[in-house]
Amino acid sequence: MNSTWGRFLVVLATWSLVCLLVRAVAGPVSALTLFAAGLLFYALMHYRHIAALRRWLQDPKPEAIPPGWGVWDEVFADLYRMLRHQSQSESRLTATLKDFQEASAAMPDGMVILDARDRIEWCNPKAEEHLGLDHARDRGQQITYLVRQPRFSEYLQSQKFSEPLVLRQSRGPDLILSVQLVPYGERQKLVISRDITDLERVETMRRDFIANVSHELRTPLTVLGGFLETITEAKAADGELMRRSVPLMSEQARRMQRLVEDLLTLSRLESSHSPLREEPVNVPDLVRSLYHDACALSGGRHRVTVELESDDWLSGAEEELRSAFTNLISNAVRYTPERGEVVIGWRRSGDDGFFSVRDTGIGIAPHHIHRLTERFYRVDRSRSRETGGTGLGLAIVKHVLSRHKAGLDIRSEPGRGSTFSAVFPAERLLIPRNREVVARSA
Repeated sequence: MNSTWGRFLVVLATWSLVCLLVRAVAGPVSALTLFAAGLLFYALMHYRHIAALRRWLQDPKPEAIPPGWGVWDEVFADLYRMLRHQSQSESRLTATLKDFQEASAAMPDGMVILDARDRIEWCNPKAEEHLGLDHARDRGQQITYLVRQPRFSEYLQSQKFSEPLVLRQSRGPDLILSVQLVPYGERQKLVISRDITDLERVETMRRDFIANVSHELRTPLTVLGGFLETITEAKAADGELMRRSVPLMSEQARRMQRLVEDLLTLSRLESSHSPLREEPVNVPDLVRSLYHDACALSGGRHRVTVELESDDWLSGAEEELRSAFTNLISNAVRYTPERGEVVIGWRRSGDDGFFSVRDTGIGIAPHHIHRLTERFYRVDRSRSRETGGTGLGLAIVKHVLSRHKAGLDIRSEPGRGSTFSAVFPAERLLIPRNREVVARSA
């Protein structure tokens, strides 16, 4: 027997005892009247509390629970505790849901929850961006009505979700998605979308790189192999054959050596384990040294001049800067016809420093310019091979300048020449030491 019934029986027994005492004093009629009045009071009290409970249930708020008497005080106290517990649980659930929504919004992957009939129950902002969905508008819609790609519909119906599906979306520029479905619960599904555009681009570059390296090595190896086979098959030493073949084999060997050296340079520049070595670089002296190298490379076939308009130095790696500047100069010499002009310059414009190489060569069409720094990209493959280029020079220049927080500006016009400028920000420029000494002494 619980405490509620126990207290009720105690009250009933006590009231009955009182009525028996009244009967002994005032008679049975008075005792019966008093007992009936007590029962009526007890019933009215319960009815009053029931009416208060019904009114409260129309707008149940913990702070508005009515006061009670007797067992009703305990009932209302239990209701108050239950509502407080429910309110705390709702607050925790609301906070958890908010945290989940914030976490899902911050995720780099898109997520869509589908019900048993492949209707959208929920999606995060990244899924809206990837698949063109709107959570408020598309909730309850069949996902195949909104993602209109036959391959996605087939993937959804196949029920074979062990491997992701690669989708090329027409919404964004060259957007490539990896879509994976994960079944869970009562025939529900979680659709996870991931942007793999950059990964696909890197993979394409890797395939192109391997193909280009193979293509570049094939010609010199074929030449070397052909001459060696001819020499081997010759019955006697042929002086004329040796005289013609050895220079050509040496030239092809040097070509492969330059290619390997450029590949190693690129690999070192791209490596995260090769930090930039900072040192003061005397750019005017470097430009004068490069001028002599350009004259030697030209062999008197061009007019090479220098325009030194600044004595500023640079903070950076001298070997890397020399390599980048040399590539720009050698390109200008190789692609400028005889009696053309090559001008090497170093100046300051505003806060930036400009190392430039200007030529009067064949020039470059505008649609080629944005691709010049790609590995092995050539405007004219046959002419580039004739001049001995590896197709990696401007890629090296781009990486060197990137490591120095600098940029490459290209201005060119077919038939009128080109200007390649390495633009260094102000924080890379240094006061020359001789000027610094003068300033200190003053």
